[in-house]
Amino acid sequence: MSVVPEDGITEHEKKPLPGSLGSHSPSSGNSTMASSTNAHLEHLLKESLYPEDSYTADGVYWADLPRKERLAFINRQQNAEAKREFRWVLDMFKQDPMEPFRRYFRKYVMTGMGLFVEGYVLFSIGNLTALFKSAWPTCWGTYTDCNENWVDAVTYLEILGIIVGQCIVGYEGDWIGRKFGLCQDALIMLIGSILLTGVWGTSLNAWVIAYGWSLFIYGIGVGGEYPMTGTKALEQNIIGPSGAREDRLHRGRNVVGAFLMQGWGQVFNQCSLLILLMIFHSGDTQPPFSARTAQATYRVQFGLAALVHVWLFYHRLYKVHDADVQLRAAKRKQNTSGYDMQSLRLLNAHYWGRLVATAGGWFANDVFFYGTKVFSSTFIGIIHPGASLVVTWEYNLINLAVSLCGYYMGMLFIDDKRYGRRNMQQVGFAFDFFIYLFAAIFFNQLRVPGAPIAAFQFMYHFSSFWNQLTFGSPPLSSPSSTSPRRFRVYRAGPTFLVAGECFPASVRSTAHGFSAACGKLGALLPTVVFHYLSDRNKFWFAMPFGALGFLVTAIFLPDTTGMELREIERYWRCVRAGHPELYHGIAIHPHHLSWYERVVLKRDRYYDPKQDKLDRIEELRVLYESHLIAREDETGESYDVDHSFISADVERYFQHEAPPAERVKRQITKERAIRGEVPDDEKKVHRSRLEESLGGRA
Repeated sequence: MSVVPEDGITEHEKKPLPGSLGSHSPSSGNSTMASSTNAHLEHLLKESLYPEDSYTADGVYWADLPRKERLAFINRQQNAEAKREFRWVLDMFKQDPMEPFRRYFRKYVMTGMGLFVEGYVLFSIGNLTALFKSAWPTCWGTYTDCNENWVDAVTYLEILGIIVGQCIVGYEGDWIGRKFGLCQDALIMLIGSILLTGVWGTSLNAWVIAYGWSLFIYGIGVGGEYPMTGTKALEQNIIGPSGAREDRLHRGRNVVGAFLMQGWGQVFNQCSLLILLMIFHSGDTQPPFSARTAQATYRVQFGLAALVHVWLFYHRLYKVHDADVQLRAAKRKQNTSGYDMQSLRLLNAHYWGRLVATAGGWFANDVFFYGTKVFSSTFIGIIHPGASLVVTWEYNLINLAVSLCGYYMGMLFIDDKRYGRRNMQQVGFAFDFFIYLFAAIFFNQLRVPGAPIAAFQFMYHFSSFWNQLTFGSPPLSSPSSTSPRRFRVYRAGPTFLVAGECFPASVRSTAHGFSAACGKLGALLPTVVFHYLSDRNKFWFAMPFGALGFLVTAIFLPDTTGMELREIERYWRCVRAGHPELYHGIAIHPHHLSWYERVVLKRDRYYDPKQDKLDRIEELRVLYESHLIAREDETGESYDVDHSFISADVERYFQHEAPPAERVKRQITKERAIRGEVPDDEKKVHRSRLEESLGGRA
């Protein structure tokens, strides 16, 4: 609902509208009666109330169907959608063979380009460490020329920078806007990449210090990419009925498609390092590598990233225009500007369980996935004893290729209603838990020469595959780096997705940033603890966090697969008004609630499809009336992004209830009631319990 400024109200009160002359308008108290007399016209609202991808022909929500009928409905719907998309892509290909690739580039590559370049840069850090050890062994190996604490601090500063960026930019994204956060991230990463390219020092130790602080600055920009890219991918192009359909059916794919660009960034970095090292080492791949070779390799590969950052900053500053549409709409409906502190307080009180699930799951995965670092070095040592730096990079490239397969499999299944985000994340935690348990139990046997190498290799790649499929968490390090502190963890599966989509738009970026920061705290924990553990005990230490992630996911994480983000906003309006019991829609359907919300809090007790239908009709009525005002408002101040849901059929339905002039007058009265500008006895114009709760109950 839009709130019209006072001067706009005066203007519309004085301005006659078509249909206002010579017509007798029913009073506002008769709108319910009018609705009942229009029952024979309800087929005009069928697409608005019961979209065919989520409801049967009888108006039954897919999650309300018995199991057998539900599976049959999902199969029919998903098969039909797959055929539709295949025909759509085929038609594009026939007209222009390059058009499908351009569409993919615009939708996924452009959205995830920030993650591509930060994956490229941060993945190189672990690889470069092994190169630095070869070129400057007295600094990175024996620590005679460099302070060991400062060498270790390179990792700590990078992680701390990411945590700072996740918290600050997550808050800014909800306060100032998504576009501001996106542009700020691009600028900070640009500055950081320039510093990394040209970093210098009067001594090796001074160079290490400058290198570490450059990574800290770059890490701030990287941290901001998590909530900003996540929320932008969630909220892009979901305007109107077609956008709502895309949101229901492919929201997860849109987010994972953007975040898998991080995996492509890692692949490109590994390839560029291999090529540059051979170029600057005269085609030879065998150590030792000179300081000149190391300098040229790392500076050129960082310089290439800086060029991409220049383009990224330009693109976001001048070409991104739709990043704040949903946030502005949410703030307008809540009549807030700046940061919505009320929603933040309610987030901690009402959705703390979801925060435990998103932040706790992220934390657990970042801790237990550190076991893959040990897995990597052990794997390389068994397959290729005494492997050189280039050989380990080649094996790393193979593992990245397997990881990309997991990314795309996750992209394929993330929106499958038969599977769902929650199940996908639980399966991922369970698989990796048992893989690491097996590796810990048989650690010594697997290290013996002549061990079943094929089985061990399968475990290694299978672990990476499942982490991409369910978390998107490739190890951002060189397998040859025997120190666990060189390991990095990232993800692009349900973990990235649910950290944003479980929460309303006004605090979505904050919640996502907080969850991501908790994940980085999980990455920081093993960085310290692993110093005091043997390789086998590192597996034992990391493995239980797989079980922890499984439990917090099973208990506190809701499954929002197939549910429209607008439903979360509808529910949140009632929560902000202090009357969550007045919402009866699918956001509190048992299928879309967590175990804790369903069993302990019993939030599904207010789910009522029949009452929700009446509420949604009333909301459409209010939206139609505000649409009439906006249509006559030349200033554009009355425009609401949700006016795109007023189709020709919706207009025909409500035109039978009252002429436009009466509707404008009634809507103006409602909006005045919301602002407290009318006497209490006039506030009864709200015809549904939902609207009464939002506009002040009489």
